[in-house]
Amino acid sequence: MRPEVLFPLFTPLTSVRGVGPKSAQLFKKIGISCPRDIVFHLPATGIDRRISENPSPQMLPGVVTALVQVTGHTEPRRKGGVHRVHLMIGNIPAQITYFRPIGRSFIAQHCAGGRFLVSGRAELFDGVFTWAHPDYLVAEDKAAAVPTFEPVYGATAGLGQKTLRSVAQNALSATPDLPEWIDPNLLRKRAWPSWQKAVQVAHNPTSLADLAADNIVRERLAYDEVFAHQLTLVLARQKSRSRPGRATCGDGQLRSAALAHLSFTLTGAQDRCVKEITQDMASDRRMMRLLQGDVGAGKTLVAVMSMLAVAETGGQAVLMAPTEILARQHAHSIATMLTPLGVDVGILTSRDKGAARTALMHRLQSGDLKLLVGTHAVFQDTVTFADLRLAIVDEQHRFGVEERMRLAAKGEAVDMLLMTATPIPRSLAMTQYGDMDVSILDEKPPGRRPVQTAVISLDRMEQVIERLRTALAAGQQAYWVCPLVSESELTDLAAAQARFEHLRSVLGEESVVLVHGQMPAPEKDAAMRRFQDGRSGVLVATTVIEVGVDVPNATIMVVERAENFGLSQLHQLRGRVGRGAKASFCVLLYQSPLSASGQRRLGTLRESDDGFHLAEVDLKMRGAGDVLGHAQSGLPRFQIADLERDGDVLALARSDAKTLLVQDPKLESARGRAAIILLWLMQHERSAQVIATG
Repeated sequence: MRPEVLFPLFTPLTSVRGVGPKSAQLFKKIGISCPRDIVFHLPATGIDRRISENPSPQMLPGVVTALVQVTGHTEPRRKGGVHRVHLMIGNIPAQITYFRPIGRSFIAQHCAGGRFLVSGRAELFDGVFTWAHPDYLVAEDKAAAVPTFEPVYGATAGLGQKTLRSVAQNALSATPDLPEWIDPNLLRKRAWPSWQKAVQVAHNPTSLADLAADNIVRERLAYDEVFAHQLTLVLARQKSRSRPGRATCGDGQLRSAALAHLSFTLTGAQDRCVKEITQDMASDRRMMRLLQGDVGAGKTLVAVMSMLAVAETGGQAVLMAPTEILARQHAHSIATMLTPLGVDVGILTSRDKGAARTALMHRLQSGDLKLLVGTHAVFQDTVTFADLRLAIVDEQHRFGVEERMRLAAKGEAVDMLLMTATPIPRSLAMTQYGDMDVSILDEKPPGRRPVQTAVISLDRMEQVIERLRTALAAGQQAYWVCPLVSESELTDLAAAQARFEHLRSVLGEESVVLVHGQMPAPEKDAAMRRFQDGRSGVLVATTVIEVGVDVPNATIMVVERAENFGLSQLHQLRGRVGRGAKASFCVLLYQSPLSASGQRRLGTLRESDDGFHLAEVDLKMRGAGDVLGHAQSGLPRFQIADLERDGDVLALARSDAKTLLVQDPKLESARGRAAIILLWLMQHERSAQVIATG
């Protein structure tokens, strides 16, 4: 079904002149398997080879291009020695050195006097301008053969720049002139060239300015990438909205009763998000909504209100969490809130077996149990619901799409609510969740005291431990987070096991407990209960306690080797304290010397407690894949566009994609048909086929 005009770009790579079976294997190593891939493999940088009339030592070391007069040469005194060609650049002495044998014909041609153009990396050697094996050495009358600016591509061993440049030009010669998919007004406003002209210019830069991200050629090609991606997301959104749903309209009695039992009122943001979710559930289309909020913004309460709206209708709702610790804590806190209302809450994990599990399965299947909280166990084949209407996935980025689909398949037209406590930068939300509605909790409950953050060197660890001792004596509790479970020969990062043993020796065996992901579940639960009940004062852990753990009496969070954590992750860890009435502290222990990026990251965290601001900074510092995790995020792999840099282009493409599909939902206009070609070009075949088949 691929449009015929694109055939030249999707032929075998060996169809391009200069590519044979062996070199094709090398090209595959850098992600190139057809001519289309070469076209989108743009130069990463370039070499300025303009002639320097009077090169100066300040230019060295670096690429220098100059006209020279050959004055002689010195042959090596022994086999394998250095061969020197002596030169003059005006009145400046210079030389070329060769560390391998050079033939008689080369000597006759280049070393017997005459004027030449030399270009390559030069440096000062014994005070003399020296080129070692220059890139170019040509007679003055052939100087035009040396480009004034030379593009440099990403390569691999065995694949040289000359080959890459030659193959790129050969691929470009067969590039078709494609119909325009960009709105004509936008094209004029931005002064963007056509697609064919853009790729030609991109591969033939004349200066470093042509390689800049804000160059109109690069900007246009980046727009093409994100516009195609946004078209696929809008199409997916339209498809999901077209699927019939089931209206879930509760009478509000359980929600009103639950709110009456609370000692506080919902924040404006919580109230707004509850209304958005319940309105979606009451509609005749399936809900696909993302709820994101900062640390402590109260997303669990929003989830409870949503689940109660289902229970009011006699339907069922399930909340799936990524870890057993978090699932059991959710179940406990939700049951504490709802048991007085006569609403039961079930818990299901892989550890729940025997008669209790059988009884739970029966209650779910009969419809007697309305609300369930659990882990991956909730979507197993043996779990059957009587009338599942709402599925909530907490910390959704820890689950794959297939897992969410299996959960949704447990009922008929199930409404989906994905939740994350990690604020997501706007550009990431537009690329990853562009096909979903988004609710944002951007307001914290009143009365929460800000956590004071200190950045301290590991050299002062004993002072930190003494501060812990004082806090424990005052009846307070603390977390101590380490990046690893046990010692490793490959790294000097702190180990939770070693730190646990050290703290037990100085603070007392009963005062310290250990929790990490490799522990057997019963041991982990027992340690957590000791800490939550206040029987132990310090919980040593890995990042398993990053989200969800709620102990109001914990007032100190120590993060060891904090420079190795991301900003958003550190913010999540800090959010484990400051949940009670007492002043709370976060201590970020770092190993000296601290790198510039480490200083910026920890300094930013010390100055701000705004999770959305921190997420944006984290994105700029670490990139999209590290912020969300490539394995789970499903982020698009853009070749030209950059999510951190091209936010304005992304927003423009999103708006344009929406407008085009409103005006031309079947993409039947000239521009619509061109947009379908773009989808094929950007390898969004599935979206293109959806349009073609309706």
